Amino acid sequence: MIEKLEIVYQRYKEVADLIIQPDIIADQKRYIQLNKEYKDLSKITQKADGYKSVLSNIEEAETMIEEESDPEMVEMAKLQLEEAKGQLPDLEEEIRFLLILKDPEDDKNVVVEIRAGTGGDEASIFAGDLYRMYTKYCQDQGWKVSLVDSNEGTAGGFKEVIFEVSGDEVYGTMKYESGVHRVQRVPQTETQGRVHTSAATVMVLPEAEEFDVEINMSEVRVDYFCSSGPGGQSVNTTYSAVRLTHEPTGIVAQCQDQKSQHKNKEKALKVLRSRLYELELNKKLEQDAEKRNSLVSSGDRSAKIRTYNYPQGRVTDHRIGLTLYDLQNIIKGDIHKLVEELKLYQNTQKLKEAGETL
Repeated sequence: MIEKLEIVYQRYKEVADLIIQPDIIADQKRYIQLNKEYKDLSKITQKADGYKSVLSNIEEAETMIEEESDPEMVEMAKLQLEEAKGQLPDLEEEIRFLLILKDPEDDKNVVVEIRAGTGGDEASIFAGDLYRMYTKYCQDQGWKVSLVDSNEGTAGGFKEVIFEVSGDEVYGTMKYESGVHRVQRVPQTETQGRVHTSAATVMVLPEAEEFDVEINMSEVRVDYFCSSGPGGQSVNTTYSAVRLTHEPTGIVAQCQDQKSQHKNKEKALKVLRSRLYELELNKKLEQDAEKRNSLVSSGDRSAKIRTYNYPQGRVTDHRIGLTLYDLQNIIKGDIHKLVEELKLYQNTQKLKEAGETL
């Protein structure tokens, strides 16, 4: 492991020198990439410094035990040796994980799309529940949530809602939420008290930077229309809402949340760019899926990932077989336990795959 860490130290010094070079600073794409690498390498070198310190303590204690004649000093050295050796396994495990190549998309902000699926009005209501659940969770994480577009259901909730989330490592945390979420409960409209099953689809897209996806605006049709829904005097009176259609792919993105046409176009462009970026990302995810058991949903949007059962007060994540009997708190935004268990499972898989190479 020391040999691996020496390579990391060497690269850390190289990157530290590179990011202060004028030609690198002038190349924004390269500069941002190197800054991210520098940040990741910093975490490893800090942990490596602690690891080397513990190894040094072990060596010092063993020397003292061999050479010291004072019984008290020998006893003290034995305690130091025991304590240091006890710290090694956890440190080595942490470093092994840090040495695994990080998904470059993990640091990105996200665009989240929630769509009502099977179940009519109840599916729209459930989509609204999921929107509130994610909004509360994101706010608790200290992330910023910004609505992009929505289409309200006739009995409440949303037929579709799209929002942006920005903060630290948002995609790395939220990416496991993509897929079909299923709810089992008695709908408000049900008079016989029967439990119905409805569904909503969640898509979490890493927000693409301009240098990730270059869009030729001559290939994009721009339509302006009046906003609908709540919004005050500007609704249905000014053409502030924007719809963008990428003609080569047929991908559509729109925004009507802002009163400013310019701001709506800016937000719609972010969504369009992220959807185009996702096309390329899905190809990579499908290739990765052939190599590993990934929890991140790629092109298959029909994958059922989680069930929220109200009669039993339980939430089950089908990918890892985890069931929590804490539905009321989870639906209010306390999904921390689910997220951490999914991350832990994926990290364990990565460590297994890395095996002896680390």
